Amino acid sequence: MISSWRRRRAAKQQNLVENASMELTIPIHFRCPISLDLMKDPVTLSTGTTYDRESIETWLEAGSTSCPITNQQLRSLDLVPNHTIRKMIQDWCVENKSSGVERIPTPKIPISSHQVLNILSQLDDANLGNDLDKSKELVSKIMALARESERNKRCIIANGAGKVLSAMFNAFSRRDFGNNDNYDLLKEILSILVIIISPFDEETRRNLSTSSSLEKIVWFLRFGSLSRRGNAVLVLREVVSKDEDKVGHLAKIEGVLEALVKLIKEPICPTATKASLLVMYHMVISSSDIKKVIIKSFGEMGLVQMLVEMVVDSDRSVCEKALGVLDGIFSHSEGREKGYENALIIPLLVKKLLRVSDLATDFSVSIIWKLGKNEEKMEDGGVIVEALKVGAFQKLLLLLQVGCNEVTKHKVTELLKLLNEYRNKVEECIDSLDFKNLKRPF
Repeated sequence: MISSWRRRRAAKQQNLVENASMELTIPIHFRCPISLDLMKDPVTLSTGTTYDRESIETWLEAGSTSCPITNQQLRSLDLVPNHTIRKMIQDWCVENKSSGVERIPTPKIPISSHQVLNILSQLDDANLGNDLDKSKELVSKIMALARESERNKRCIIANGAGKVLSAMFNAFSRRDFGNNDNYDLLKEILSILVIIISPFDEETRRNLSTSSSLEKIVWFLRFGSLSRRGNAVLVLREVVSKDEDKVGHLAKIEGVLEALVKLIKEPICPTATKASLLVMYHMVISSSDIKKVIIKSFGEMGLVQMLVEMVVDSDRSVCEKALGVLDGIFSHSEGREKGYENALIIPLLVKKLLRVSDLATDFSVSIIWKLGKNEEKMEDGGVIVEALKVGAFQKLLLLLQVGCNEVTKHKVTELLKLLNEYRNKVEECIDSLDFKNLKRPF
């Protein structure tokens, strides 16, 4: 009986809400002609028609040069705030507060390209004049403007802020941190570059690739707060992913390898973890003359074990990147030795075949192949026998049937030949769940 009463009361309240909604109608001239929603920031085009700023900006950014309603060609793309309509909308919201309508806030006027260029020009002058205080003031102003709206952020990016800010970072990175103001300036620029500017253009990347810039970025990576370390590794990812020549120089900077491994051992956030893995990946696959030293150092720091544990239970993106780093490490004997010491790696790699993604499968095959073709260093077949025991032969055969790229296909073929030599001596086992979601080409 009580439950029946509650149902009747809930239905009654629902009817009241629906009736209130039916009675409250937004005036047609308060609605944006594009979205048909209540306008929050009404602006008027040169044709005299008023739209909500977000809707009309989306229309114009798509390349349109006409008024959506009148279809007239626009004499100007300037958007003039319609303060009269906005004030009327706000008054209407206040009058209907009892119906659940919230008053729209008074929008801030977006920054213009002229204003951005003026600020960047002042930044250039402050940089040339070595004016630290003025530089800090202007950089903070850019950050504040960017945080006001996405529109401001796009305007700042479009007018070349990345080039100016990275040039300033490069210039002031030549100083030491004896002056706290210099430290504050560099950390603020680093934040803007990551939060606002990324991905970088070529000139921004070049400014951040200098010796002095990289050394300061690595300093933040080693000694900065959690957010500074995260920003630093994101900048390094941008630099090394497009400029392999910088990998060797970066790896020679004191403490950078340890700092990257620390981000894996003590994660800050998924984004920083992925960035760290990507930086490591470019290091271990580079043609740098110290690549062997890099791989040996990573091995001594226990990176192989960390990556194996990461692959066990991680999302697809992290799994792919971790396998990529392992594949690079196992390209050299110093790295493979660490792989042979890990009893979990072969069962794990075989399990990941055909389960995560094509890229993860390619890396897994490559790692098994690199460890397996050196199996003469192991007793009684070593890696090959272990792979057979966990069902590698059947899964590799299936991979050929499903299809893979030519490089992986070549490695699979070689692996099958190696595995076939031991098949009569080993009883295979395989988890049928591995094929549960397999997509077949037929």
